[in-house]
Amino acid sequence: MRIIAELPHPDFKISILNMNNKFIVKIEQGSLEQSYKIPEMDLTDGVNSVFELLDEEFLKKIAARFNDMRMDYKDAYFRYNY
Repeated sequence: MRIIAELPHPDFKISILNMNNKFIVKIEQGSLEQSYKIPEMDLTDGVNSVFELLDEEFLKKIAARFNDMRMDYKDAYFRYNY
């Protein structure tokens, strides 16, 4: 697995990796991580198509999912400790 690109974003770290004929989009925010595996065969323009997939609407949903993940973790942590 090798990193082929990193995209700047003010809220997350976005890395694009390549492994086994798949692009892996890894988005990190603090201790949380989301990843998406995209077969190279599904894209017409290689890694450039990955950049196009990461549009503003998709990134907004990723941000909302991070918020949900954080709340889920806090709830579980609270149940564990109290």
